[in-house]
Amino acid sequence: MVRNESVANIFMFLCFGTAILSLGVHWRMKITPAQFEQPANAAGRQVERDQRGLTKTAGAAPSTAPVQPTQPSPIERISLPKKLAKVNAATELLPKMRSVLPGQRQNSQAFSSQTSSETEVVVNLSDRRTYVYKGGEVIASYPVAIGKEGWETPTGSFRVKGMQHYPIWQHPITGKVFPSGADSPLGERWIGFWSDGRNQIGFHGTPDTHLLGAAISHGCLRMRNDDVRLLYDQVKVGTLVSVRE
Repeated sequence: MVRNESVANIFMFLCFGTAILSLGVHWRMKITPAQFEQPANAAGRQVERDQRGLTKTAGAAPSTAPVQPTQPSPIERISLPKKLAKVNAATELLPKMRSVLPGQRQNSQAFSSQTSSETEVVVNLSDRRTYVYKGGEVIASYPVAIGKEGWETPTGSFRVKGMQHYPIWQHPITGKVFPSGADSPLGERWIGFWSDGRNQIGFHGTPDTHLLGAAISHGCLRMRNDDVRLLYDQVKVGTLVSVRE
């Protein structure tokens, strides 16, 4: 009987202790949010006062939220890329300056290559032939008749001045005019490169092909009609003509 009463007392003590503990925990949970809310509200009011430009309170707790960068003004947003562009241009200036000289040498080489690729006509009076050069290589060669004594073909460097299909020829001494045609002394094409204001000298065709290779003309370079047609298509006004002994 005494043992049962002891067990009942212990059970009642445990129940009473559990109730007291529950009340303590409940009271602690109710007090804790209020403690946390007060500093948070104080911090919020502090941040709000700072944003309004009011005097900061000494000892305020620092905020852990990321600070948003100040939005730049329109002028800063416009000028900043310009500044960066200037910096980029300055940093790229030296490489560009270093490439000027190589670029100039490359342009010079290209110009030389372009010059050498132009068509040039070379007349060699000693072997009575005309050579057509392109890119420094002979692409064609034609036999010619050259000026006779007293009417020598002039030597030097010239440029093609005029070109004509089926030219009409006037004899330089008699003044007789020969119409164009298959039997014309000037043949089917005329390529002039020299003039003294009155007389002209150039390449032209001839019906007298048996005279090619001779010094027989009045200074012009006579060619077969087939050959002068080919030469006509290979040159243009301004093409270099070099006549050599």
